[in-house]
Amino acid sequence: MKKEERVRYVETDKMGVVHHSKYLWWFEVGRTEFLRSLGISYKEMEDAGVFIPVVEAYCKYIHPAQYDDQIYIMTTMKERTKVSIIFEYTIIEKSKKKVLVKGWTKHTFLNKDGKIIRLPENFMKVLEKSEKEERNKSA
Repeated sequence: MKKEERVRYVETDKMGVVHHSKYLWWFEVGRTEFLRSLGISYKEMEDAGVFIPVVEAYCKYIHPAQYDDQIYIMTTMKERTKVSIIFEYTIIEKSKKKVLVKGWTKHTFLNKDGKIIRLPENFMKVLEKSEKEERNKSA
């Protein structure tokens, strides 16, 4: 899934370079839009009593993004189990097609009491369908 954004002034330091923490924000944007593209929203999941906090995150900084750059946030589902999911991200500068950052986040599924749960069947089926479609594209 590809989401286009523009680097805002508030995301940069005095030199116009994006602060390293903002990339994790963009990962969240990519993840949210990825799920939305499948027909799942965070709100829908939370209303159903499912929460997906980040339990691990990795970010490799390759080139800095700068103020007013247009970027693509590329998001894929890398791995999924019944109790966790890993999303993979690549952030690309649009005009130069230069990879700026690569990374991933791992999430677990929790109920409102903070206990690890299996993802409900209706959400699992949507993710399985997405995985099948992705495999078919690769074949």
